[in-house]
Amino acid sequence: MLFWLAQHIQALSVLHYLSLRIILAALIALVSTICGGKKVIQLLVNHRMKQMIRLYGPQEHLNKAGVPTMGGILIIAALTLGVLFGADLSNSYIWYLWFTVLGFGFIGWLDDYLKIAKQNVDGLSARQKLAGQIVVAAIIAFWLWRGITLSQESALIVPFFKEFSWQLGCLFPFWVVLVMVSSSNAINLTDGLDGLAIMPIVLITAALGVFSYIGGHSDFASYLLVPYIPKLAEVAVFCSALVGAGLGFLWFNAYPAQLFMGDVGSLSLGAAIGLIAVLARQELVFVLMAGIPVIETLSVIIQIISRRYFNKKVFYMAPFHHHLEFLGWAEPKIIVRFWIITCVLVLLGLATLKIR
Repeated sequence: MLFWLAQHIQALSVLHYLSLRIILAALIALVSTICGGKKVIQLLVNHRMKQMIRLYGPQEHLNKAGVPTMGGILIIAALTLGVLFGADLSNSYIWYLWFTVLGFGFIGWLDDYLKIAKQNVDGLSARQKLAGQIVVAAIIAFWLWRGITLSQESALIVPFFKEFSWQLGCLFPFWVVLVMVSSSNAINLTDGLDGLAIMPIVLITAALGVFSYIGGHSDFASYLLVPYIPKLAEVAVFCSALVGAGLGFLWFNAYPAQLFMGDVGSLSLGAAIGLIAVLARQELVFVLMAGIPVIETLSVIIQIISRRYFNKKVFYMAPFHHHLEFLGWAEPKIIVRFWIITCVLVLLGLATLKIR
């Protein structure tokens, strides 16, 4: 909307600047999340959308029973406002990202609804959830593949190397699906403690916003040796809106949480940042920056393999943050230390801009 106003009202031409729209999108999303948070919490309470706790988990988590969940709806609403006001809506990348958030968000909402309304603690089965994620991701992958006009749009960029890259070719759609689905589920597994998932999302998204901004400007991209992709810079507006919405949500999700994002939030935001990494051609850097979700996911995989084939447990409980709880770590300590680790990993990811 701001971009449209800048084009049609001379006095508001300053709103045409991308840097200003990035800031305004973040502020709009942040303020709308904080202002709407209490109303959303009350709405969820009135509709009895309260968190269900598994009895075999850490005993401290029993206190979380009854906290409203599905707060991802608040994040998505604020993100949408920030994007509508700040972004150039003629940019196809914005619509790809918005479709991703809505598609994965619907799967997460359905999972949350079945858990709460139907009193089914498992919600959708793993196969049902995975099938839905693959379908949505495949649609996005097809749209992207069909719109490729430059070779760098489908090249796998390897950080720390100036010129080495691998053309994915016909493997590109499968790669997109893999990144989006893996990222979605990794964030979902990380979302087990108050504020544990949302802050890494904010930090990683902010860094991906920097990559998007640079990659969308030919001069910056050429100087820093990243692939130049026309129209990519506008993705930075989406990133800033997500950062604002995430920080606003943290206001209510910080320990002790008043609101949980639920699968509607974790699945949609995880898929969105995975897609941003794909658009910016920084998937491998994204894996580095998302070290905490990667570790959480690997802990679950290792635990499943160990129990299925060796009848032994490597961890007291997976994901890894639950293992640390069983070791006696206090929840706030785990959360803050995971945030610190993510800060370090994000800085390392940004450092790859110069170490090439």
